[in-house]
This record gives sequence, C-alpha cells and structure tokens, in this order.
Amino acid sequence: MPEIAVMGLVLILGLGAYWSMVIFPRQREFQKRQSFVDTLEIGSEVITYGGVVGKIAELDLDHGLVYLETMPDVRLRVIAASIARAYDPQEFSSEEQGKA
Repeated sequence: MPEIAVMGLVLILGLGAYWSMVIFPRQREFQKRQSFVDTLEIGSEVITYGGVVGKIAELDLDHGLVYLETMPDVRLRVIAASIARAYDPQEFSSEEQGKA
C-alpha cells in the first residue's frame, strides 16, 4: 500500500511541475498577447511575424482581422494574432544592427 501512495505522490508532483513549467507560462504569454492586440489603434505602425511592416488602417477585432496599409492605397488583410509588435524604425537601422 505505501508503494501506491508514493507512486501517486510522485505522479501528482510531476503533473504539478509540468503545469507550472509549461501551462502557466503559456497562459501568461497568451494574456500578454491578448492585451497587446486589444491595445491596437488605427494609425499605429506594426510588424507582423512574417516581417510585413504597415500602418493599421482598419480594425475588425470581432472577426480577428487587421487591415494594414503597407504603401499608399495598398491594404493587406491579416489576422490580428499575427501582429508581433509595434514597429520601431530605429531598432532596424543599419547602425543599430552593427552595434548588436
């Protein structure tokens, strides 16, 4: 009987460790991404995970879509979750890349 209790305890501890190392960080990351998507505004310059840079021209968050204007009169329809972050031109300048 004690062996079963020890095995059960080890199983519970293993599941708890897995939960704390895998599930909790993913939940936090999802909440952080969701709050970022919720703060998107028309006119903000953003970069997608695919590397597309554009200015937000229209938001359709009910359907999870963002319309990016990449050039004058050129709009791309992208999934809101594909937006990685705000675009900072200084971050991608050739001088800054030489320093990194």
